[in-house]
Amino acid sequence: MKNAKAIRISRRQFALAGLGAGASWLTPPALLAKGVPPIPSTGDSTQLPTTKPGTNASFRPLKQIDAGLLNVGYAEDGPADGPPVILLQGWPYDIYSYVDVAPLLAAEGYRVIVPYLRGYGTTRFLSNETFRNGQPYVVALDIVNLMDALKIQKAILAGFDWGGRTADIMAILWPERCKALVSVSGYLISSPAGNKAPLPPTAELQWWYQYYFATERGRAGYDKYRRDFAKLIWQIASPKWSFDDATFDRTAPSFDNPDHVAIVIHNYRFRIGLADGEPQYDKFEKQLALLPTIGVPTITLEGDANGAPHPADPGAYRQKFTGKYASRIVSGGVGHNLPQEAPQAFAQAVIDVDGF
Repeated sequence: MKNAKAIRISRRQFALAGLGAGASWLTPPALLAKGVPPIPSTGDSTQLPTTKPGTNASFRPLKQIDAGLLNVGYAEDGPADGPPVILLQGWPYDIYSYVDVAPLLAAEGYRVIVPYLRGYGTTRFLSNETFRNGQPYVVALDIVNLMDALKIQKAILAGFDWGGRTADIMAILWPERCKALVSVSGYLISSPAGNKAPLPPTAELQWWYQYYFATERGRAGYDKYRRDFAKLIWQIASPKWSFDDATFDRTAPSFDNPDHVAIVIHNYRFRIGLADGEPQYDKFEKQLALLPTIGVPTITLEGDANGAPHPADPGAYRQKFTGKYASRIVSGGVGHNLPQEAPQAFAQAVIDVDGF
């Protein structure tokens, strides 16, 4: 198992290689590349009070709004005229990943929006006829449409897993809508063609669920055991996170969404080239397949105990960020669900990147 940990690698690392006790931050000299702006000082930024994960158990009453193809459910906190921050969930998680982050940012004057992605929670399609598309581009388009519906022209975007990928895509395709970016595990852009390349067995093992989902047995199994499946992923992806039943039970109803299985299965099949997206989005997928750089101010985060597939070295994606940038390792046994496991560190990154 020691060697498996050392070999930890993701499909993103292969693609990028072809292109050339609390929270502790580190930015090794190796990550400072020629021609890339240096890391700004954050010495004058607001320092948040110590916050224990699990301090909060609920949001303010949820809201609903029509946006694009969806009626989106979302939590909101903070002043309506505050600088907007949009916090984006991953799989298999939901908005409760940010239940402790949102009030920290709201207390600092930010308007915080935490939406359920398509296929989760109270978000619903407006039409039964709409294709249940899970390709990453359309998830990002959903958030642009949400911003339009909420009359938010520009926001700080922050996320992990699916949410980090969504924020990365928005920073590339809609940089005018993205004031700054916080992305767990950094650069999460890939392409179906690039994802067809085989990986070493230890790396492939980490993607077992993706191959399971490629089968009809996998689809049926995920549908039947949604909550058991999610809990298993939580345990694997965050091996040192001792979440209790109450924490999991707050999120689990999100998986009862009638479109959840369709969206999740299509997302993972699309990403390895086993399912088609919608043709009207092909030109954008081709653009993303070029693995463009991200120019908005960015902080990337990584937990020191992330059990999910991720780049072992942030240097693997350093060159993909051409604006002001910092990379932080969040220590203390923090796994994949970083905002819920280390809310203070996540919220601090949002505040700091706002000052870049």
